Amino acid sequence: MQGVLETREVQSPALESNPLGDPARRKLTVYLPPGYSDGDQRYPVVYFLHAFSNSGSSWTNTSAFTLSVPERLDALITSGQVPPVIGVFPDAWTSLGGSQWINSDAIGRYRDYLVKDVLGFVDRTFRTLPKAASRAVLGHSSGGYGALVMGRYHPELFSHLGSHSGDCYFEYCYLPDLPKAAGALLKAGGLEAWHQDFKKRSRETKPRGEDFAVINILAMAAAYSPKKGEPLNLELPFDPQTARLKLEVWNRWLVHDPVRFVPKFLDAFRKVKSVFLDCGTRDEFNLRWGTRILAEEFKASGVELRHEEFDDTHSGVSYRFENSLSFLIPKMARE
Repeated sequence: MQGVLETREVQSPALESNPLGDPARRKLTVYLPPGYSDGDQRYPVVYFLHAFSNSGSSWTNTSAFTLSVPERLDALITSGQVPPVIGVFPDAWTSLGGSQWINSDAIGRYRDYLVKDVLGFVDRTFRTLPKAASRAVLGHSSGGYGALVMGRYHPELFSHLGSHSGDCYFEYCYLPDLPKAAGALLKAGGLEAWHQDFKKRSRETKPRGEDFAVINILAMAAAYSPKKGEPLNLELPFDPQTARLKLEVWNRWLVHDPVRFVPKFLDAFRKVKSVFLDCGTRDEFNLRWGTRILAEEFKASGVELRHEEFDDTHSGVSYRFENSLSFLIPKMARE
């Protein structure tokens, strides 16, 4: 790489005393473009939000024969395809696998962590352009979902959004996993018994393939339907004995569905200057359809949008960040 990666640590007041007891001090990876150390220029900033079951350090993991996202960003800058920016890779890992980048009574205040603690640290520490028009936020899967959350709540902070295969249209992306989770929890003797066994197995060997559907649903319940006093402080959207859908709980999930909150909060999204959406046509979580719905909503709102589909599945698609970065970065204010 021609640019450099730095690792810092951020002490997050938002995460102190979080319900899961996860660390409030987090590592933060920052990409500085070529020439950063040679002058006093200020730069736009791109915030990268990782997916469920990943962490901030996942962005720099090497994979045979391909490039990491920081390496792809560096290549775009050094080739002159996009102007230089600072890249920020925060860590929102939790002991349930993720946070959805929202504030939750069962997980912690991860939206506040990003927009107050991480953003504040970055603007104090690096030569940024500290305004919405010079900030982009984007991610994949739960990270793409998080980018849409930032557009809903914080258009005063982020003017450019990118969602790669972001969680949306919950009937298609989550409902298929509910009976799988119900069966595993019933077999284990309940939520707490399953979770204790899962943690033990994961430490001693590794999770099983079928564990993902269960921990995914538990994490989403913690994000969308927290309830203090219940096991793990969450309420499941189904009856544990019959898997019958609990509509009053499921409806609490749907409030958090982008296909519902984007049209409801169009006034906020109209303040955003550009949006990039994409999804693979073979996405295993059926996210193609929710992404298409979102594209229709954004087109109707008048927001500048690029919506793309590509022939691939859900995972292993980090190469798609070249498309979003090439679209969003040139639109970011540079003064």
